[in-house]
Amino acid sequence: MTESNTTSCHWHLERDQAGIAWLRIDVADGNVNVLSLAVISELQQKVDELVRNPPRGLIIHSGKPNGFIAGADIKSFLGMKSEQEAAEFMRGVHTVFDRLESLSCPTVAAIHGFCLGGGLELALACHYRVADEDQGTRIGLPEVLLGIHPGFGGTMRSIRLIGVPAAMDLMLSGRPLSARAAAKLGLIDHAVPQRHLLRAARMLVLDPPQRRQLKPWLKSLNLPLLRPLLARYLRRQVASRANREHYPAPYAMIDLWERNASDPKSMLADEAASVAHLVMGDSAQNLIRVFFLQERLKAAGRDSRFKAQRVHVIGAGVMGGDIAAWCALQGLMVTLQDQSPERIAPAVKRAAQLFSKKLKQPRLVQAALDRLIPDVAGQGVPHADVIIEAIFENAEAKQALYRTLEPRMKPGAILATNTSSIPLQTLTPALQHPQRLVGLHFFNPVAKMQLVEIVHSPQTDEQVVRDASAFARQIGKLPLAVTSTPGFLVNRILMPYLLEAVELESEGVRPELIDRAAVAFGMPMGPIELADTVGLDICLSVAEILGQSLGNARVPARLRALVSEGRLGRKNGQGFYSYRNGEPVKARISAGMTLPADVTDRMMLRLLNEAMACLRGHVVEDEDLLDAGIIFGTGFAPFRGGPLHHVRERGISALRGRLEELARNHGARFTPDEEWQRLQAL
Repeated sequence: MTESNTTSCHWHLERDQAGIAWLRIDVADGNVNVLSLAVISELQQKVDELVRNPPRGLIIHSGKPNGFIAGADIKSFLGMKSEQEAAEFMRGVHTVFDRLESLSCPTVAAIHGFCLGGGLELALACHYRVADEDQGTRIGLPEVLLGIHPGFGGTMRSIRLIGVPAAMDLMLSGRPLSARAAAKLGLIDHAVPQRHLLRAARMLVLDPPQRRQLKPWLKSLNLPLLRPLLARYLRRQVASRANREHYPAPYAMIDLWERNASDPKSMLADEAASVAHLVMGDSAQNLIRVFFLQERLKAAGRDSRFKAQRVHVIGAGVMGGDIAAWCALQGLMVTLQDQSPERIAPAVKRAAQLFSKKLKQPRLVQAALDRLIPDVAGQGVPHADVIIEAIFENAEAKQALYRTLEPRMKPGAILATNTSSIPLQTLTPALQHPQRLVGLHFFNPVAKMQLVEIVHSPQTDEQVVRDASAFARQIGKLPLAVTSTPGFLVNRILMPYLLEAVELESEGVRPELIDRAAVAFGMPMGPIELADTVGLDICLSVAEILGQSLGNARVPARLRALVSEGRLGRKNGQGFYSYRNGEPVKARISAGMTLPADVTDRMMLRLLNEAMACLRGHVVEDEDLLDAGIIFGTGFAPFRGGPLHHVRERGISALRGRLEELARNHGARFTPDEEWQRLQAL
């Protein structure tokens, strides 16, 4: 091959003997390829060079082993000072991608690993796309998760390629696709084994097929007569999941298409202006903040070389069984122990359902089931790299179990407990080596909740904490190191919020109204339904432990009464709500149902007050990690950027004053924590 003479940092252009140009992206000083201003500027130089000296064809591929292009450089958005600056950046990218698209030779994007956001938008500017069919390949337009929508031409080009319904579903959900799913949708032309990727790209250049044409009925959906009807339908679909006030991006994308679908040039111009407006708004800025909080959690454990091969889980209940299933799904060999095969069978059944949903292909499902091994006798203990105890919340029972486990464990193995509220200091007296005990606190449902609290006591070895964090990342979770105090972080902050909702319900406020108020604030689920989902018996147990330890979790009599009546929530079909096919039966909210003016403040300020207490108590390292834990552990309104970030945006003094007012009206449980005063004085 002959290499271009142009000085390159990020893009490297070579031509082979057949006259094909190979343009490799390998962003300098970065582990992943992202499209920063510098990377786009250098791409413009390469495209100009190709325009001056056209090749037989062009293949764009990545020099990074982990993927093609992860998207735009998100940090650049945080540094933009105005809508005008943001719009100019978008228009500059449009110019480069338009020139790439207009090259007279065949152009191919050869994709492996992640191809997301701006990476896919670049690929869409090529004539053809071929992708590695490996499970690690992920293709999508996830910008809506950052509070914006595609801004590098992706709105226009995706709709033009696969039609409005499929393209809008892709962009409105932000969901990434496998290579095979993307090929089935028409987003890429071929999904091939990794060893054939570059050969397949070369064949598309040497013998270019006719480019994919959109079916006439899909084209007709862009006609002015039909657009308003489809736009109305799309808005209704989005409204069922996202409030326009909180998440304006999906609505802006629908508006963009409705206004401009007949004119691609107009759509591109409007796309740049729309993204520029969104990215400067509070919602996008806070969602971008959440993205970086997530990246910080992902970095935990990177300095550990620990890598598990085998996991042993003790306790095949809902939590233990689902933890075992998740580990097997991630490729680990897992032994699952309980007192009898009959106790393990339901967990294996749930695991099979999970594997079928996630893996689709029968051979992959069977392979995952083969990795999940029922183990009544506990034969997996001596071979396990990680042992996770997930039995019922009783300190004596856990201690008795540890006495039998510790002598059988191999050196270097992690002993972890999934306790949701018992401090490690209560459990370690049963161990000869208390420094090896760590908490791995998963949240229900395990397959959906990203966060895992890495609980450590003063006795826990720091390397064990790092290794446990590395294990959490190995199985695709977000680790958060928390101190071993009652309730740890998430349950401790969540419990006053749930208990205040129960107080409101016992005062006669309809549970449907309570839940509606919380959802209107931005919570993913109302606290009454959440309590039912967690299990009212579990809520009662955690509340009693926190009440004894912290003195701030007064248990409402209503909660005790429901549990004593056997109304435990979703799991047995009766709680605050009745359940039919796993769904709550809720009364319709009529005009006559009134909501007290302070309902939202009573719930949310108790949550925020407890967050302040956790900050004062150094339950986590700093404010950002506390925000990350509550966002990813409870679903706290992401567009608000986290509870402490929300406090600062609303005003520390104003919220503290509101707490004092609530304390006068409703009691001492609203007394502001002293941390409010400390932060106010800074």
